[in-house]
Amino acid sequence: MRHITLRQIKIFESVARNLSFSRAAEDLHLTQPAVSMQIKQMEGLAGLRLFQHEGKRILLTEGGNLVLRHCQTILANINAAEQSLANLLTGGVHRLRVGLVTSGSRLFPHLLNAFLHDKNGVELDMQVSSRQHVLEMLRDERIDLALLVHAPGMAHTVAQPFADHRFMLVAAPAHPLADARAIPLARISAENVFVREHGTEARMVADDTFAGQSAPPRLMALGCGEAIKQSVMAGLGVGLMSMHEAAPEVRAGQLRFLDVQGFPLQRHWQIAHRSDCALPPVARDFRQFLLSEGAARLRALDGN
Repeated sequence: MRHITLRQIKIFESVARNLSFSRAAEDLHLTQPAVSMQIKQMEGLAGLRLFQHEGKRILLTEGGNLVLRHCQTILANINAAEQSLANLLTGGVHRLRVGLVTSGSRLFPHLLNAFLHDKNGVELDMQVSSRQHVLEMLRDERIDLALLVHAPGMAHTVAQPFADHRFMLVAAPAHPLADARAIPLARISAENVFVREHGTEARMVADDTFAGQSAPPRLMALGCGEAIKQSVMAGLGVGLMSMHEAAPEVRAGQLRFLDVQGFPLQRHWQIAHRSDCALPPVARDFRQFLLSEGAARLRALDGN
């Protein structure tokens, strides 16, 4: 494969990642025939098939998996070189590229500010998005670190917990359950439960919590935590959300944490990064900052 081009490597990596010629074409702003032609040329250079068809699906062959590993290494090295050159051209400016899930948007900017307080020459690139998008950015090396709740479960990715993250059921102060004690979880089946949409960290917690119930509650998915809080305050039902996200309204008397058996649900904040790419120094420093100080600082921000 001596004459393979960087363009072909990028096209092959996109097809292998998406397992789709059409999605790779969309990613790279190419036509599907152009993508197919480049893959055929690569297979000719390799002397073997890189993909096999199973019905309407395509899968990597053994040779395709081998080529993918080398292509990922090449692209990672190119990205690292680009970052090093950018640092050289900007006089040593370092970029901290962090992605965090939306449920962390109230707290983590404060931790980032604390970390960056005495860091001259560091530019922050912070992305706040859904779990799926944060993981896509990590996979594609558009960020170096991801802050989320559930470990990614992706190849070449490691995650380490650094702080508690608890979830509670909340209700309006006038709700019949607001003052009740030791509420059985089965009692919640009679309620509308407002939760985040599929693919979010909070929805994963909700699905885990109610999966074993013979009569689970009606889950009503909303696109943001603020919509959940407003729906609950309006008396439309109860909400399942992270404690820190609901804490301001609870302190203001607009919401109540319900005393439901088995709650709070204990989860952990995790810091994730790719294991096959060297972390830039500033990303390594921020990861260590979270592992050593993150838990205490989050408790202080939450008032716990």
